[in-house]
Amino acid sequence: MTVRSGRTVRDLRRENRTAVLQRLYFDGPQSRFSLGPATGLSSGSISNVVAELVADGLVEEAGSVESAGGRPRTLLRVRPDSACMIGVDVGETRVRVELFDLTLTELARVERPLTDNGPRREDRYDVTVVIAHIRDGIEEVIRTAGIDPAQLLGVGVGVPGIVARTPEDGAVVHGQTISWDAVPLERLLRASVPLLRSVPCFIDNGAKTLGQAEMWFGAGRGVSSAVVVLFGSGVGACVVSDDLSPGQAVEWGHLKVQVRGRRCRCGALGCLEAYAGAEALLERWREAGGCPPDGADEESALTAILAAAYPLAAGAQADTIALAVLEETAEYLGAGFADLINLFQPERILVGGWAGLQLGDRFLETVRTYATSYALSYPASHVRIELGTLGPDAVTVGAASLPLAEFFALGGRRAPAQVEEVTPAWKASLRERAAQ
Repeated sequence: MTVRSGRTVRDLRRENRTAVLQRLYFDGPQSRFSLGPATGLSSGSISNVVAELVADGLVEEAGSVESAGGRPRTLLRVRPDSACMIGVDVGETRVRVELFDLTLTELARVERPLTDNGPRREDRYDVTVVIAHIRDGIEEVIRTAGIDPAQLLGVGVGVPGIVARTPEDGAVVHGQTISWDAVPLERLLRASVPLLRSVPCFIDNGAKTLGQAEMWFGAGRGVSSAVVVLFGSGVGACVVSDDLSPGQAVEWGHLKVQVRGRRCRCGALGCLEAYAGAEALLERWREAGGCPPDGADEESALTAILAAAYPLAAGAQADTIALAVLEETAEYLGAGFADLINLFQPERILVGGWAGLQLGDRFLETVRTYATSYALSYPASHVRIELGTLGPDAVTVGAASLPLAEFFALGGRRAPAQVEEVTPAWKASLRERAAQ
C-alpha cells in the first residue's frame, strides 16, 4: 500500500521508528507523553512504535517521573546491551580497534603499531599489514568482550584519504599521502576478515568520522553548521550542515597557502599541511635549529617543543626558536581557518586529533587571533573556534557511529551485510557474447 506522497506504509513505519529511536538515544530517557512533541507523532503512533521497539528488545523501561495531576509517567530508554558496534581508526602511527555497546560504552580495545613496519611512510601503511591489524583487532575485541558476533550492527573504519565507491569493490581509498592509489579496501577486508561476510562494513574518511562523533556526542551537539578539523601529522576537515546528517570530508590540508612553497607529503608545493601539520611543524623546528629528543615519536616531539616554548618552571626562559616556529604555525593555521570561515560561514570550528588537542587552548587562542584577522569580518564575528571534547580517540567513536547511523535510518533494523547486484539477463548475454 502507498500513501499519496509516494511513500509506502512500510516507509512511514520505518520513519516513525527512526524518529522515536533517535529521540530516545540522543535525548532520553523520555516518557511516551514527551516523545509526542519531540517527534511530531500522534500518541497512537508513539504507543505502536514503542510497543514494537520493546518487543524487538531495543527499548526498555527506565523508572518513572511524576506528572502534573496524574499517574507517574514511565520513562523509556534504548537498551545498551541490545546491539554492539566496532570502530576502527587507521591512524598515523597505529590501528586502533574498539568495541562498543549500543550506547557507546567501550567494551574492549586493542591497538596495533604501524611505526615498526619500515622507515618510509609507504612501508608503514603497507595495505596487507593494515588489513592484518584490522582482522586481528576485530577478532581480539570480540574474544575479550565475549560477545556473540550476531549482536554486531557492523564495523566502521576511518581511513586517511578520499573514499570513493564502485559497484565492484565497494569503498576504494585514494590516499595520496600514504601511497594508497585506488586501494579496494572494502573488497580486501571482506576477503580477509571472515566476520565481514555476514556483518556490514562501512568505510569513510577519518576526518568525516571525527566530525560525526563531535556533532553527535561532543562539542558540536545542537550546532546547525560546523567545520570539524582533524589535526595530527597532517590536517583534514569535515564540513557539517546538519547535526544529525553525515558531513562532507574536504582535503583542507592540501589547500595552497604559498605559491611554489614547501614540498608537501602529497608531492605538491605550498600545501597548508606542509606548514601546519605536526610532521611539518617538527621538521621546521629541526631546520630552524631546534633539538627534538633523539628517537622520539611525533607525539613526544610535539610535547618537547611545547615544553620548550611554554616552560612551566617559574622563571624559566622560553626557547625563542620553538616559540617562533609555533607562532608561525599558528599563523598558517589561522589563515587556513579564515578560508574555512569565508567559504562555509560555519557557526563553529572544532579542533580535534591528537596534535590539535595536545597543542590545546593556549595555542588555539593565537590561531583564533590570526583567523579573525584574515577572515571577512561578518562571518568571523559569528563563528566560535573551540577544541573538540571527545579526546584523541574520537575517530573510532565516529567510525562506530557509521553502522549506528545505518541502524537509525533503517528504523532499528539490521542492515544486510552485502547487497548482491542483480544483473539483467540482457547484460549477462552481451557479456558472454563479448567474451567469445
